Amino acid sequence: MSSVAFHTLGCKVNHYETEAIWQLFKEAGYERSDFEKNADVYVVNTCTVTNTGDKKSRQVIRRAIRRNPDAVICVTGCYAQTSPAEIMAIPGVDIVVGTQDRTKLLGLIDEYRVERQPINAVRNIMKNRVYEELDVPAFTDRTRASLKIQEGCNNFCTFCIIPWARGLMRSRDPEEVIRQAQQLVDAGYLEIVLTGIHTGGYGEDLKDYNLARLLRDLETKVDGLKRLRISSIEASQLTDEVIEVLRNSTKIVRHLHIPIQSGSNTVLKRMRRKYTMEFFAERLDRLREALPHLAITSDVIVGFPGETEEEFMDTYNFIRDHRFSELHVFPYSKRTGTPAARMEDQIDEDVKNERVHRLIELNDQLAKQYAADFENEVLEVIPEEKYKLDPESGLYEGYTDNYLKVVFPAEEAMVGKIIKVKITKAGYPYNEGQFVRVVESDEALV
Repeated sequence: MSSVAFHTLGCKVNHYETEAIWQLFKEAGYERSDFEKNADVYVVNTCTVTNTGDKKSRQVIRRAIRRNPDAVICVTGCYAQTSPAEIMAIPGVDIVVGTQDRTKLLGLIDEYRVERQPINAVRNIMKNRVYEELDVPAFTDRTRASLKIQEGCNNFCTFCIIPWARGLMRSRDPEEVIRQAQQLVDAGYLEIVLTGIHTGGYGEDLKDYNLARLLRDLETKVDGLKRLRISSIEASQLTDEVIEVLRNSTKIVRHLHIPIQSGSNTVLKRMRRKYTMEFFAERLDRLREALPHLAITSDVIVGFPGETEEEFMDTYNFIRDHRFSELHVFPYSKRTGTPAARMEDQIDEDVKNERVHRLIELNDQLAKQYAADFENEVLEVIPEEKYKLDPESGLYEGYTDNYLKVVFPAEEAMVGKIIKVKITKAGYPYNEGQFVRVVESDEALV
C-alpha cells in the first residue's frame, strides 16, 4: 500500500483543502503517513500571503525532498499558483498544481511514474468562474469542522496578492453546502465554521441567493446542527438582512470576525478598502443593537506605507472606543507584486514594532474587559483538548460560543460535546471555569 504525507502552510482554507486532498488519496487506497517520516508521496500545500510564506514553503519542500529523494513530491496551494516556475526550479519537485485541478492530482502522479518528467499543471486562475467541489466528510480535528463555501476575491486591496493566487469570487452551490453540512453533523460535529477566501462575499455571483439565505437554510435544513460560526465577514457584507438573520438565529454564535485593517479613512483609501470608518461604526452599532453581548474580533495592519502617528491614533482610538474583544495585529510586510510594496514612504521597522506593541497592550486590556462581563455566568463550551500549558492537570480547554477561551476540569469523554461551564475567573488569554453539566443532545441551546 502506498503512503502519502501532507504539510500545510497558511490559512484555514488551506487546512480544509489538505483534508479534501487526503480524502482523494484515501479513496485511492493510500495510507496517511507523518510528514517527518518516510512516505511514497509528499504533498506540500503552500502559502503566499507574505514573502515569508513563500520562503517557508520552499524550506518545507526541500525538507520533503531530503527525507525521501525517491518519493513523488507534489506542491499545491497559493505559492504554487502564483510562482510555479520558482517551484519547478527546485531540484526534486515532480508535480506542481495551483489552487485548482486538485482532483487531477492522483492522475498526474500516475503520469509522472510512467514518464518520469516533472509536470507543471498550473493554469490561469483568472479565467476560472467555477467553484471546485472538494468534499471533506470528516476532519483530523474532532471538535470543529470547517465548511468551505466560496473561493476567490474581487477586492484587490493594494497590500494583498490573494486574488492572483485564488482568482475571482466563486460561490459553492447552496445544495452542496447544505449536503456537506449535514454530512459533518452526521459525523458527530456540533459546530461548523463557514470558511472561504472572502467568506462573507458568498452569493455575490449567484442569482436570487445570498449569504443571509444560506445562513437561514443551514439553520432550518441541517438536522442536529448546534453551532454555526462565520470565519470572517467584511463590514460591507453585514447587510441589514444578514443582521436580521443573526438577531433571530438560535444557532449562529455570538461572535463575528470583522477585519478592520485600519481605523483611518486616509489609510483605508491607500489600501483600497471599500468602506469608511463612519460606515464601519454604523454597522457595529446596528450589530450591537441586535446582539448586545456579541464578541467582535478583528485584523489590523500596522505601519502601512505612509501611516502617520495621527493615522495610527485614529486606528487606536476607534478600536478602543468600539470595544473589540480581540485583535490580530500584523506589522505591514511588503508583498512583492502588490501596489503597496511599490509605494513611497515605507515605515521604519522600529516605528512599526512600537505601534504593534501599543495595539497589543490595548488588545489585552479590551479582551480582559470583554471577558469580565461574563464572570460568574454559565456559558456553553465544547471541550477541544487537554490544557496545553499543563496536559497532566486534568484540565481541558475549549471555546464558548462568544469565543472566550476557557480552561476547566473535564474528562476525555466530554471532548466534542457541549457542556455548561461557569466562568469563575475572567482573564486573557484564558478564563478559568468550573464544570456544571453536559448539555443533552435534544436540549435547546441558549
